[in-house]
Amino acid sequence: MEQSAGDLLKSKGLRSTAQRRAILTALRGHPHSTASELEARIGVGSPGTGGLSKQGLYNVLDDLTRARLIRCIEPAGSAARYELRVGDNHHHLVCRRCGHIEDVDCTVGTPPCLDPVEDKGFVVDEAEITWWGLCPACRKATAGA
Repeated sequence: MEQSAGDLLKSKGLRSTAQRRAILTALRGHPHSTASELEARIGVGSPGTGGLSKQGLYNVLDDLTRARLIRCIEPAGSAARYELRVGDNHHHLVCRRCGHIEDVDCTVGTPPCLDPVEDKGFVVDEAEITWWGLCPACRKATAGA
């Protein structure tokens, strides 16, 4: 059973505000959303979001990311994107033509998936992997062109 936005916030010791709940709710069913997409989806400045401003949106995204309630990914050449899928070890496929992103489970299972040749004294606990290519729709469009 999926936890409510309020319960998720409380589980991390955060206050359950209208702004935080609106963003968590807007991410459900819309993984890899940009801040602009979230802004359009929740209606920044509307009463239902507690009058959330654009700067407030970014502040809440930062708070939720720091609390590990959401994950921020930053594919090269793309705006930062946010997702609710946290706490597991997954990676991303990105279409270099349209920017579509898909989650891909890690074959190793536990982080980090890769070990550097030399760790230079670091304790490595995570590896972020992004595969680039063409999604099925863009591949089909390219083949027909």
